[in-house]
Amino acid sequence: MRYAFIAEHRSQFSARVMCRCLQVHPSGYYAWQKAPLSNRAQEDHRQIELIRKAWADSGKVYGYRKLHDDLCDQGETCCPNRVARLAKLAGIKAQIGYKRHPGHYGGKPSLVVDNTLDRQFDVEEPDQFWVTDITYIKTLEGFAYLAVVIDLFSRRVIGWSLQSRPTTELVLQALLAAVWRRKPKHRVVVHSDQGSQFTSMDWSALF
Repeated sequence: MRYAFIAEHRSQFSARVMCRCLQVHPSGYYAWQKAPLSNRAQEDHRQIELIRKAWADSGKVYGYRKLHDDLCDQGETCCPNRVARLAKLAGIKAQIGYKRHPGHYGGKPSLVVDNTLDRQFDVEEPDQFWVTDITYIKTLEGFAYLAVVIDLFSRRVIGWSLQSRPTTELVLQALLAAVWRRKPKHRVVVHSDQGSQFTSMDWSALF
């Protein structure tokens, strides 16, 4: 919206200059500033932000039905049709299948700690190196997310967690299950791909 653009850049440019460039009348802009959003518009905006967060937490795969379930879990009052409308306004679509969209992904991957393991997968004793990762499983009710912890010595799964969203809580539960089951007596190196769940403050607080 032109008025919103003008309001966002008021600290850089004159409002009247921007109105002239965008071919809007200054009186219309100032009237827009004085008129607050309706209660319905404010509620739409608030719930769109909740929908965006739930969609991001799902790995950007949820459709409006699962997003509606998430909002209801948070105590929100809304119907599936409303969530579908707001998701469409926000440009949110469900991911179908597993295929990645082609494209160029720039930048460097996140690196919080050095790669101590360095692909040395032959381990001489148990509870020296654990590796962990997340995968997702397509079900009739949507995607389920599975986090596992594997001891490289035995190649056995020693901790796991299954949830409806790929959150930090998912990987924490898997790691805590491994600790509870093995009760290591010495320091264990836990290796991950350093995705967002494994670089969060909650995850780092354990080490």
